[in-house]
Amino acid sequence: MRPFKIDIPQSQLDDLKQRLAATRWPDEMPGVGWSRGAPLAYVKDLAEYWRTSYDWRAAERYMNKFPQFITEIDGAQVHFLHVRSPEPNAMPLILTHGWPGSFVEFLDVIGPLTDPAAHGGDPADAFHVVVPSIPGYGFSGPTGQLGWDTERVAGAWKELMRQLGYDRYLAQGGDWGYAISLRLGLADPEHVAGVHVNFCVTLPPPDPAAMAALVAEMTPDDLDKLQFGAYFAQDGMGWIKIQCTRPQTLSYGLTDSPVGQLAWIIEKFKEWTDSKDAPEDAINRDHLLTNVSLYWLTATAGSSAQLYYESEHLDADFGKTWAGPWPLTMPLGVAVFPKDAVKPIRRWAEMIMPTLTHWTELDKGGHFGAFEQPELFVGDVRKFARTVR
Repeated sequence: MRPFKIDIPQSQLDDLKQRLAATRWPDEMPGVGWSRGAPLAYVKDLAEYWRTSYDWRAAERYMNKFPQFITEIDGAQVHFLHVRSPEPNAMPLILTHGWPGSFVEFLDVIGPLTDPAAHGGDPADAFHVVVPSIPGYGFSGPTGQLGWDTERVAGAWKELMRQLGYDRYLAQGGDWGYAISLRLGLADPEHVAGVHVNFCVTLPPPDPAAMAALVAEMTPDDLDKLQFGAYFAQDGMGWIKIQCTRPQTLSYGLTDSPVGQLAWIIEKFKEWTDSKDAPEDAINRDHLLTNVSLYWLTATAGSSAQLYYESEHLDADFGKTWAGPWPLTMPLGVAVFPKDAVKPIRRWAEMIMPTLTHWTELDKGGHFGAFEQPELFVGDVRKFARTVR
């Protein structure tokens, strides 16, 4: 392991501004808003802000306040934040992001998690926090290897926590972090004390008779969630089919055009967050651009998409990665944010998660729980951890 500091060459930042200034813009159908993707006027405004007002160096200074490291695991470079708590009895916690997120999602929760006393909390709730970047993402960079699926990432996290000397720890994640954290629980049951997720997939059973029996017992709220899931499967999953099947072709446009990368990511921050008119309703504009800039400056649009191909290629029902069952031996907790892209049904979750002991349905927030609602996120992680400490 070696210490790491973010220091992007000025030539890359100058190149970004030049590319933004030289953008070749598409046309747009009238009056369609967000229904066909990110609107032209909005993307133009955000790109101009990125070019003229956003301050990467300020973001860089903030990120460099957190101790960061690089190590090699299973032939891949792994970047991670490691922030020790001042509390001697703190519980180790590994936080895993997803796509199109990054370790940036967790920056505002690290302080309250590691030092609750300094943030009005109970010192007994303290954690030692580890935030790795998934291989292929950000400063974990292109892996240059086949086979980096969620199971392999979980194996890398197991090794990372071993190298850090943590014998008993909590795993937490959303999006890909959901699947990776669950697989980490399966891979390292001797050391994972519990798994907490802020994303949960509950798919209907393939057997029509079994499905009919379940529907007959569903509440109106559950039926609304089922209907939303059917609509999302039809209208909201274009990105996943492309990244599961042709990530290389996609990568040329996203790696060559910062506006292409911006639009590809920002659309999801509008659709999957608790926002009304624009993603900034849910997450600060500068924070959004720090996340987008991370993908752009590390040229990891393509390598991050490879995780979809490796984990999901031709798995039509997404059962391999998402649907379970999850035969964990340790307690499992779920935080449900109401505006997430997926609306889990608790009874169905209990069928695939036999050790489910904690279920919270929050009143606001979306897919990026720690990014959108850091206080609610921290509160629920603490609440679940108290049951396994």
